[in-house]
Amino acid sequence: MRSSSFRRALPFTVLAVVGCTSRPPGTAPLPVAREERHSIIPLPSSIQLDPTQSFVIDTLSTVYIDEGAGTPVEGVATYLATMLAPAIKPEVRRIASGTPLPGGAIHLGIDSANAVVGAEGYELTITPAAVNITARTAAGLFHGVQTLRQLLPVSIEHPAALRHQLTMPAGRVVDASRFEWRGMMLDVSRHFLGVRDIERFIDLLALYKLNRLHLHLSDDQGWRIEIQSRPNLAKIGGSTQVGGGRGGYYTQAEYMDIVAYAASRFITIVPEIDMPGHTNAALASYPELNCNKVSPPPYTGIRVGFSALCVDSAAIYPVLEDVVREISALTPGSWFHIGGDEVKTLTTEQYRRFIERMQGIVNANGKQMIGWGEIAPAQLSPTTVVQNWKKDSSAVHAARGGKVILSPGIKVYLDQKYDSSTILGLNWAGFNSVRTAYDWNPATFIPGVPESAVLGVEAPLWSETLVKSEDFEFMAFPRLIAVAEVGWTQAGLIEWDGFRRRLEMQTGRLNALGINTPR
Repeated sequence: MRSSSFRRALPFTVLAVVGCTSRPPGTAPLPVAREERHSIIPLPSSIQLDPTQSFVIDTLSTVYIDEGAGTPVEGVATYLATMLAPAIKPEVRRIASGTPLPGGAIHLGIDSANAVVGAEGYELTITPAAVNITARTAAGLFHGVQTLRQLLPVSIEHPAALRHQLTMPAGRVVDASRFEWRGMMLDVSRHFLGVRDIERFIDLLALYKLNRLHLHLSDDQGWRIEIQSRPNLAKIGGSTQVGGGRGGYYTQAEYMDIVAYAASRFITIVPEIDMPGHTNAALASYPELNCNKVSPPPYTGIRVGFSALCVDSAAIYPVLEDVVREISALTPGSWFHIGGDEVKTLTTEQYRRFIERMQGIVNANGKQMIGWGEIAPAQLSPTTVVQNWKKDSSAVHAARGGKVILSPGIKVYLDQKYDSSTILGLNWAGFNSVRTAYDWNPATFIPGVPESAVLGVEAPLWSETLVKSEDFEFMAFPRLIAVAEVGWTQAGLIEWDGFRRRLEMQTGRLNALGINTPR
């Protein structure tokens, strides 16, 4: 952002706030009072803060969980204790259910009967004596921890900062997510990102309650995951990238590390192998994938639509079955993305037959298929998910009972330039400012796709012009934060001026995290 709407952070002060009352998910809460002065993003459903009282985190504070709490809850508690160290000892203690909390306690508890917060929401209560976060699930507790984190001074984001104590205002937050799917896509095919870079993005997604990371693992310019039964896909297909760099790929062990790291932050990895187009890296790796049985040379440009698998050849399907089988076995999540976009060299009949056959292969491996919007006219199961990115037939899929992920290029494509002065990025969809990414309603965006058919929102970041991790961050932030609020916050609370003010207050936190944002 290059305007006065992204200034230096205001001092982190919290004034009295009375938000909306708690309501079941799906009902529109009352707007939060405009005199609010907190920086929480996404905006919670209900928030009441009392600046005259506070809870002090110091060496007397301890993180507690109930005696019967399982491993996921213990993992969230350990994450919290580690985050608060050295102000507190990085340990977690167990306490008998119903026992009064000792002074200085920070308690995480499961309340499976709480119908207000939904599957991922939470209640956060802060008094001068104790902090209590309750949720129906460990994921909800984790999201509550992120809200607690944003109520703390930005020094919490400095790993090397010596923190003797931390202070947060007293109050109560009740929160629930609007959409199930709140995601980002990283294109690691055109320019490769290493494991540590991916894990850094996972941490940043978690801060803003995003819960899906879609990895675009193959394209014309690169194949980025090891397939043990088809090793040339990574060795040859992964050897280069846009501009002719050396490329790279994830071994299966590295991919599993990414999946596990994401799961520890309650983020699901969604793998995408783009097909039948965007396949030059695969075609260069195995000649039998080509109709003429001759592999083309590796491709390092950015033109699209010229490549396609030989979909009428029986020889390609054992290869694709091996790819889907191996990646599915490494991926605990429910989804496998087959791409399906920008196919210009096949007939409509060839394309639809291929999509329907791949749906069967994906389903046979225990996954739900996802594809870009072009797949919608095929004979799809209602369990298949269509990802909208331009004008398409998503309404057809919604009418058959299917779900749609909204990723409209004119709103949330993070590879589009902020404005005419942005050096990185493209502009085929126009300029996407932070306000553009924020000012839209997924429930009314596509005629014929009602809110009940919207699985959620996802912001893709394609990497034609992005070479290093700092480039990816520059294009993602702060627009991805806007998308996070659109996906989480209840519709009646989405309001630009309030978001812009809270985003300004987030500047110090983003700086502390070392995020490369537009100034």
